Amino acid sequence: MADIKPYTISVDGQRINDLKTRLSLAKFPDELDEAGWDMGAPLADVKRLTKYWLESYDWKKAEDELNKVPHFVTDIQCDGFDPLEIHFIHVRSKVQSAIPLLFIHGWPGHFEEVLKILKPLTEGGDGVQYPAFDVVAPSLPNFGFSEGPKKRGFAMEQYAETMNKLMLKLGYKEYVTQGGDWGCHISKALAHLYSKHCKATLYNYDSADAPEFLKNPLLTIQHAITPYNSREQHGVDRSNWFEKEGKGYNLEQSTKPQTLGYALADSPVACLAWIYEKLHDWTDSYPWTDDEILTWVSIYWFSTAGPAASVRIYYETAHNVDGRKNKIDRKRLREWTSGVKFGFSHFPMDLQVRPSTWVRTLGPVVFEKEHSSGGHFAAWERPDDIVSDVREMFGKGGGAFGVVKESTGYAS
Repeated sequence: MADIKPYTISVDGQRINDLKTRLSLAKFPDELDEAGWDMGAPLADVKRLTKYWLESYDWKKAEDELNKVPHFVTDIQCDGFDPLEIHFIHVRSKVQSAIPLLFIHGWPGHFEEVLKILKPLTEGGDGVQYPAFDVVAPSLPNFGFSEGPKKRGFAMEQYAETMNKLMLKLGYKEYVTQGGDWGCHISKALAHLYSKHCKATLYNYDSADAPEFLKNPLLTIQHAITPYNSREQHGVDRSNWFEKEGKGYNLEQSTKPQTLGYALADSPVACLAWIYEKLHDWTDSYPWTDDEILTWVSIYWFSTAGPAASVRIYYETAHNVDGRKNKIDRKRLREWTSGVKFGFSHFPMDLQVRPSTWVRTLGPVVFEKEHSSGGHFAAWERPDDIVSDVREMFGKGGGAFGVVKESTGYAS
């Protein structure tokens, strides 16, 4: 289509110089003796990263790497809102019957998370041994190089509407999704609202409640009489840690995003510390390099809508500012959805690590795989595991094989 335009990431020198100036003027807090990660991002780490960001980090080199894959932008308009220019990566397989896969990131992630799984799914899927995929990886509205709305009320319904309209605009009348964090929630909203188009999802996030007898009698009995396996028992501890020690950011972003936004928009050090803490705490001892961290954070700092815009998704999901009926809030996102097949990749150091009986309350689960390591950013931490699970779920013999009409992923 004429209004789908190629896009090149290119931050102008003035913005880079502004970043350098702000970094050079950074004022750091003090730190208690023997303070550790339990109190937040350590002072020494943040100082080191700030110094490297100022003196050595090369954003233009990062741009060159990011631009090695094809980027595009196009306008998408949600009902009741102005059009937004949406940025996305789009790679088509050479296999004609490739499965359209929509990769949806979360916070504090972005489109970059798809890069390690992009080539294996689009090129490594030969349509003979492995299923082939066309992959679409957008920047959500308010994230990355997509625009953000200026009107209140842009919530789950609108994020799902944007994703669905993008896929339809690209010619995919049916598709599957993969994601964790908000990618999980938006995929669930797609299942609620657009099951005609969204046919299956592989989640890497266990966002679910315990089964209730009146809603899930068989699962409730199974949950009551079946001992937790080692993954599920560890998951209780990990989930409890997150609820008690790791969820403060969520409450702030869900209630007062504007107040937090002043720090995120004005101070690159504040933006760095706020995100870096999650990159550390939410992964499974992943060996982040300084360049990886700073590219990750720089995408937020240089984002089209600005880093403050990215946290508004929490508030808009938690509040019904326009009084809409049947709002898709967190409670509704955990209700049963029929007609869309679900799969779950379980990683032990994610934020919510739930028993199998819990996730099966969400809908028809046709695939589950337990992994021995990995955390919240699975496509970045454990790309081989995500690729393997996608292939198994959607390949021949998999629980979601053939869900997209005439796009099985195989040459014959």
